[in-house]
Formats: sequence, structure tokens, C-alpha cells
Amino acid sequence: MAPPDKKKAPEPPPPPKREMEPPPPDEGIPPWMATFADMVTLLLCFFVLLLSFTSQDINNFKVLMGAIQQAMGVQKEDMASNNIPYAQAQLKFEDRQSQSRQIVEIGTRMKEYIRAKDLTKSARVSSEKSGVMLRVSNAALFPKGSATLDRGQAKRVLMGVVDVLNKYPDFNCVIRGHTDGEKPEFLFRSNWELSAARAAACLRWIITNSDIKPERLKAVGYASAKPILPSTTEANRQINRRVDFFVLPGGYRTW
Repeated sequence: MAPPDKKKAPEPPPPPKREMEPPPPDEGIPPWMATFADMVTLLLCFFVLLLSFTSQDINNFKVLMGAIQQAMGVQKEDMASNNIPYAQAQLKFEDRQSQSRQIVEIGTRMKEYIRAKDLTKSARVSSEKSGVMLRVSNAALFPKGSATLDRGQAKRVLMGVVDVLNKYPDFNCVIRGHTDGEKPEFLFRSNWELSAARAAACLRWIITNSDIKPERLKAVGYASAKPILPSTTEANRQINRRVDFFVLPGGYRTW
């Protein structure tokens, strides 16, 4: 007779699974607060920057901008005209128009005077934007190499200048002496001295023989620095030997 089967002992149940514990909380501020603090800091820097722009020194800023513009070759706009009252700007515009008309009148008057005095071969008039140029050959005023006026012909030329200056008291005259570049003879050691002496002689004659104030006249010697033609021939040298009478408004900047 077979022995009875032994029953297996029941296996113990598996131990219950332990739930995972959450990680311990991080120390310090919460993450969202760090992002918020960064944003607030950036906004604060932005508004401080805006405030610094509004409280800057305007003069120093203009100086700095001017230096930058000059370094980069930027042309600056002259804003002074924007601050001129309308009445004053209109007055200046009318003054310029009046001066332009007077320049045309002076040119016409001088041309008529030259024709009337039969000086067309030795004198020439040209109207420019800033004034009127009366160009007189040296032969009509001085002997060659001399700064002594030829009283016969010189008087006819210089009286035309006096007539214009008397007629237009707001205009001045610059007398410019020119030579041909040849070494002067007699008293003068250089063309500069000769050209300046000729211009001064014309100025002295005008003051002596008229009521023109000396403040309205100026004498300048250019020697041979500004020839009309190259001084390579005698004909060209005769053209370069001249005295220019430049009549221009009294307030002009180059006076």
C-alpha cells in the first residue's frame, strides 16, 4: 500500500510593494520665482537706461555727435535759419533781392560809363553773383614798371568808380593790383610791392578826390599770383598787367 502524498505547504504571499517616496524639496526659492526675478531685473535696467537718456547733458551730446559726424564725413544741417522769425527772414530775403538788383544796375552803369568815356579798349566790366568787376588795363593807369598814376587817363577810369560808390553808398570797393611776373625796375624789388603800390595809389586818389569814406575801400596786391593768361608772350603779359575794381555789398562776408 503506497504512502499518501504529502501536501505542499502554501507559499507566503509576496511582500507589498513600497511606494516611492517623492524627492525632498529643493532648498531656496521656487523655480518660478527665479524666472520672475530675472524678468523684473531686466525691466528695471531698461527703465534706468531710459531715464539716463532723458537726463543727459544736451551740450555734451551735441559735441559728441558733431565729432562722430566729422569723423564719418556727415554734413551737418545748419538749423540756425529755422530759429529766425518769419519777419526777419523775409527782411533778409528782400535785402538779397535788392542787392541783386543793385548789382545788375551797377554793372549796367559802369558799361555805359566806359562807352561814354571811350574806354572800351582798356576796361571791361563783368557782373558776378557777389558783385561787379571793373578790370582796367595797366596801360590806362600807370606807365610800365611804375606806381605813379597817369593823371590824364587814370582820372577818367577812377571817376567812374567814384560815381558808382556815390550812387550806391551800401557798396564797398576792393582794389586789386596785378603784375605780369617780370622783375620790376626802378624802385620796386618785387612784384608784390609793385602791385600793392598800384592798388594803394588808386585808393589814395579816390580818397583825395572824393568824399568816399576810407572804410569803404581796400587795396590788395596779388603780384603775378592770379594771371588771366600764361605770361609767355608780350600780348599775354599786357593783359595780366591790370588793376581790378571789385564793387560788392558792404555786408558781404569776404569784404
